[in-house]
Amino acid sequence: MLANILSGAIIGIDAYPVEVEIDVAQGLPQFATVGLPEGAVKESKDRVKSAIKNSGFDFPVRRITVNLAPADIRKDAASLDLPIAMGILSATGTISAKASRYLYMGELSLDGRIKAVRGVLAVAVAAKEWDLDGIILPSDNAGEGAVVNGLPIYAVDNLAQVVAFINGETELHETKTAPQLDRSFDHHGEDFSEVRGQQHVKRALEVAAAGAHNILMVGPPGSGKTMLARRLPTILPDFTFDEALETTKIHSVAGLLSHNNALLQQRPFRSPHHTISDAGLIGGGSYPRPGEVSLAHKGILFLDEFPEFKKNVLEMLRQPLEDGQVSISRAALSLTYPADFMLVAAMNPCPCGFLGDSQHDCTCSAAMLHRYRNRLSGPLLDRIDLHVEVPRVPHKDLTDQSLGESSSTIRLRVNRARQIQHQRLAKLGLHTNSQMQARHIRKFCKLDQNGDRLLEQVTDKLGLSARSFTRILKLARTIADLAQAEQIDTLHLSEAIQYRGQDRKV
Repeated sequence: MLANILSGAIIGIDAYPVEVEIDVAQGLPQFATVGLPEGAVKESKDRVKSAIKNSGFDFPVRRITVNLAPADIRKDAASLDLPIAMGILSATGTISAKASRYLYMGELSLDGRIKAVRGVLAVAVAAKEWDLDGIILPSDNAGEGAVVNGLPIYAVDNLAQVVAFINGETELHETKTAPQLDRSFDHHGEDFSEVRGQQHVKRALEVAAAGAHNILMVGPPGSGKTMLARRLPTILPDFTFDEALETTKIHSVAGLLSHNNALLQQRPFRSPHHTISDAGLIGGGSYPRPGEVSLAHKGILFLDEFPEFKKNVLEMLRQPLEDGQVSISRAALSLTYPADFMLVAAMNPCPCGFLGDSQHDCTCSAAMLHRYRNRLSGPLLDRIDLHVEVPRVPHKDLTDQSLGESSSTIRLRVNRARQIQHQRLAKLGLHTNSQMQARHIRKFCKLDQNGDRLLEQVTDKLGLSARSFTRILKLARTIADLAQAEQIDTLHLSEAIQYRGQDRKV
């Protein structure tokens, strides 16, 4: 007796079909699983056996062979519990042959309940091309699957309910209410109007948000660096549905998606601790999973106390900052995860934190200062577009009771600048000024004679690298877009140059 049931598994953030082949034959009782099953799949035999019995069905006392095809790819997910159970029930004639027309995902409890699993959204996106009658999912995952239109999604709570549906004894209603983006979300009450002083830093963050530029804030403790960074999401442009879908897929694969919110409603803000490992930041492991750079896709990766991160971990940021993706190679496979994020970093100017502070004396020696700055390499700093000094807030600004410009007002300007960039770059497959390459810069970042002369003087004086040169032009283009100017003038260029603070210290 042979049965064939379809399920899905994940490689990277993409899904592939898994055929669960079940053979129930005469012989000594045995339950063998082949097809490169990992720990969670090998243990499924005990869960499946108990779930079938406790759901009121007979478990065959025979030789059972489970093959997970394709057999050359590892499977490491408890989501294969349900398809294995359905395959055994199909092979013994307990359910009808139409079971093979559906895709199944779900982890089984010993009493037959079906638990939520990760990666459902990625499987639902891919399953649209697999010629199915529908997908049967745990109730907690049904909303996630319903994000994808064009394929019926059925929510189930236990194994007996699935069997009754396949045998035509009961009906299941399709989960049709696809989640929509909510534009009225609240960032826990955080707003730029609460920030006292620091007008030039607010302006720099507005420029960064408008062009998706990376930014480094340098200042003494208590100057407001973290407070400013945590309010940056409130001025980011609107999350499009395609961006939300792509980002949600990553969080679903990582198992971080809330069952109460099947679609991410706002751009992610990830803030890992400085003790994070390279695999935690970039992704990886014996069987690779997305890291923080991928979880921050289309959002913000905030690295507070920037020099305190391990140097080898920080150097791994070079590729994703340049390419918008991260490649992970292992002996068994190579994966590529999306990693198109804004890097927002904050640091003290020196180990004690008071270099250049008018209120405190710096106690660091020249050697200590040299070691501290050497934790950040030149090539890494070169990839950060804006370098902004955040000085201590004076007393008169702290006691000022008037509210500053609100996040909603700044966000309107950011959205307007992003729309200008979209009209200019969409046909080229780009979305923001930070993504422009050399050929795009030559076309869209033309300078007049005065601008050429100014940039030549700055380049010669500071010895700018080619990367710094192009980043200044991209920044100037974003500043011009915020001003709704067609041409970059010397005012826009001068503002862009002042944001390369670390270049001036070389």
